Amino acid sequence: MAQPALDAPDVTAPIPRTTAKVRRDGAPRLGVATLWAFAAVPAALALLAAVRAPKMHVLLDYWHVFAKITDDNGDLLLGQVFTYHLDQPFVVPSLLFYVDAAWFGGDNRVLTVLTIALLAVTVFALRTMLPRHLNPTTRAALTAAMSWLLFSSHATELWLQSTNGISWVPAIAFCAIAIACAHHGRHAGAYAAAVLGCLSFGAALPIWFVIAGIAWLRKEPRLRVMIPGAAGLVILVAWWLTKPAGTQSGATDAFDPDGRLSVAAAAVGGLWSVDIAALAVIAGGLTLALLALLLRHTVIHRPAAAGAGWAGLACYAVALALMLALGRTTTNVPGGNVGLISRYVLVAALAGTAALVLSALHRPQWPRRYLVVTVVALSLVTHAIGGGKADEVRRSYAPLSLAAIALRVDAPAALDALHIQRAAGPAAKALGAYPFDSSFTLGCRGHELGSHLDLTTARSASADATGTLDAPATDAGGIITGWAVANGTRPDCILITDQTGTVTGGGVTGLPLTAGQTAKAAPGATAWEATAGPTNGPVTVLAVQDGRLYRLG
Repeated sequence: MAQPALDAPDVTAPIPRTTAKVRRDGAPRLGVATLWAFAAVPAALALLAAVRAPKMHVLLDYWHVFAKITDDNGDLLLGQVFTYHLDQPFVVPSLLFYVDAAWFGGDNRVLTVLTIALLAVTVFALRTMLPRHLNPTTRAALTAAMSWLLFSSHATELWLQSTNGISWVPAIAFCAIAIACAHHGRHAGAYAAAVLGCLSFGAALPIWFVIAGIAWLRKEPRLRVMIPGAAGLVILVAWWLTKPAGTQSGATDAFDPDGRLSVAAAAVGGLWSVDIAALAVIAGGLTLALLALLLRHTVIHRPAAAGAGWAGLACYAVALALMLALGRTTTNVPGGNVGLISRYVLVAALAGTAALVLSALHRPQWPRRYLVVTVVALSLVTHAIGGGKADEVRRSYAPLSLAAIALRVDAPAALDALHIQRAAGPAAKALGAYPFDSSFTLGCRGHELGSHLDLTTARSASADATGTLDAPATDAGGIITGWAVANGTRPDCILITDQTGTVTGGGVTGLPLTAGQTAKAAPGATAWEATAGPTNGPVTVLAVQDGRLYRLG
């Protein structure tokens, strides 16, 4: 008989418990932790962008609402808060606009950070709907997907400037909470969240029918289905009878079924395109087809309550796309399709989240590694595509930084061009909101409004620094534009002085060149915009670089 080798292991010896535990649980725990860290990345990037955004970076809607809900003393006109804006309820955003101005000095960043917090609440609300029987890796992977889709780089507009973020996101967040509560059978919470959503924006109007549908899928008593359905019908009729007549935001009132269908599909597929409408429409069509297949079994057979909330989320996303197509279809946007606008990518994010989770629920036999790889690929690819949209948003919103100067110097023509209600100025000044506080600055190396400059030290155009005005500065109260370059880069800032050298205004630099400027500008030049308060006589426009003054014009 052959003898065993002297150093052969004893295969009959018991495996220590500690070793077995490490092999069985260590890898999954590390994988779950990695997925949670992966889920935090897009939220952290969004938060970083929000914190670094300009202090005043708000759109015309902010000033229109602020002027409407305040008097010249800065007091809140509560009755005006309950009036429509863009033909929709706007109570919660109106109050948030006022609170930001009255308590936080009108800081854009406060509202952008709040927008991110609300989206984080949306992610966690949706996560509570994941069935407990799913393994931790699957739950973590699906949570990561929700985070990457909702915090997609496509939605940079929401945390770069606060107006659209805080106008659009509260309604979405409250609806997500309502769907989660309805999914768990918490009817009071669902109804309360739905009410708050409807007070936020018209995007919440369909939520009552979604709650009714979830109750039906959960096989709840008929009364639980009828109450939210009837409430939704009453609210929808009341809104239709009381909303202002006519179209809003340049939307078309034509029949245009193909155009509206294109907008709806593009909104659902917006994660897959920057500015090519056809690509977004195709992606949206495929997403809708997938949702239809996934919902068929859930809606027809109602096998269990696990998918009720996710079916409701899918229906809510489709309802948002249809509302967008019916109420906002217009060709007066980049790409010719309103569904490609940055903030509306949340429609695609909600639809994509519902499709992914329903796929995981309907195919539990799929290996976890396939799901993880799919989530990582989906997250990174859509985020990479959204980089182009983020760049577009940054370029288009860069001129908003001029608003603070225009308000501070009270430049009427510039305010009109920026669509800022001049009537909002007294209220903002009374509240001490930016730019009417001590933190306002031109950001120009110590040169501020009222400073005196020695114009004899200003240099003329040279090989090192050159630039020009697009048109003579005949109206100091308007927006003056041009291009400039100093030492191969953009100037630090722009100053405007009167004939005595007193600084009466300023501007922003580093803007994209227009088509007309590109043909004339020197290498390395960027565009600039500036404004100043009304003054008598000609003005002097100066570019400042490393403390040196250069005449433009």
